[in-house]
Amino acid sequence: MNYAYKSLALLICLFVNFAFAAEDHSTPVVPTPYKPGIAMTKSVQAGISPDQAINILKEGNSRFRAGTPLKRNLKSLISETALGQYPFASVVACIDSRSAPEIVFDQSIGDIFVTRVAGNIVNDDMIGSLEYASKVAGSRLIVVLGHTNCGAIKGACDGVQLGNLTGLLAKIQPAVIAAKSDGERSSKNYKFVNEVTEINVTDSIKTIRERSPILRELESQGKLKIVGATYYTSTGKVEWQ
Repeated sequence: MNYAYKSLALLICLFVNFAFAAEDHSTPVVPTPYKPGIAMTKSVQAGISPDQAINILKEGNSRFRAGTPLKRNLKSLISETALGQYPFASVVACIDSRSAPEIVFDQSIGDIFVTRVAGNIVNDDMIGSLEYASKVAGSRLIVVLGHTNCGAIKGACDGVQLGNLTGLLAKIQPAVIAAKSDGERSSKNYKFVNEVTEINVTDSIKTIRERSPILRELESQGKLKIVGATYYTSTGKVEWQ
């Protein structure tokens, strides 16, 4: 009986927290102009359009490539974001250690939502997370970020089978089949791998739109953009589709 009461109490707490978050993010607010490096508050988020969100990430990537990231007071950001989060963008990325979105876009605490899985594929759990990020928390942008020299893409190109990874790589096979590059259709062909990478990004975007009426509606209303990009591990540059 004790367990049942505890479970009920937990469910009530979760419901109240999500309800509060939805109400908090939907309440009208006077926008505050965005400035690089400031804490993302509700008013700052309210003033950022989907196109501006893209530009913020582009500018951040330029700083990253130049080796001039913003100097931030992380202690202050922790304090300012402690009671709520208002990220302006969400990024679906690979788990690759070289392509962390927060770093390559020069973002910090409270700036962006990030979901990561090998090969930057999407499933229902990740789409549900993106729905929360966009519909409830107010994120203006979803970026599916692929990257060059991706191990998951190479594995899919070579038909690798390895435990639970086999099922994950199978989700990339449609991109492998669709690629038209000349030459050997394996991980040894750099051009082929890069084409599969870009197609896989496009496929992930298509999956998000197909499986989420919520995100489709936000996009049709101009409140959200869903875009693709590729991070080049050799240069640090993000190329946008």
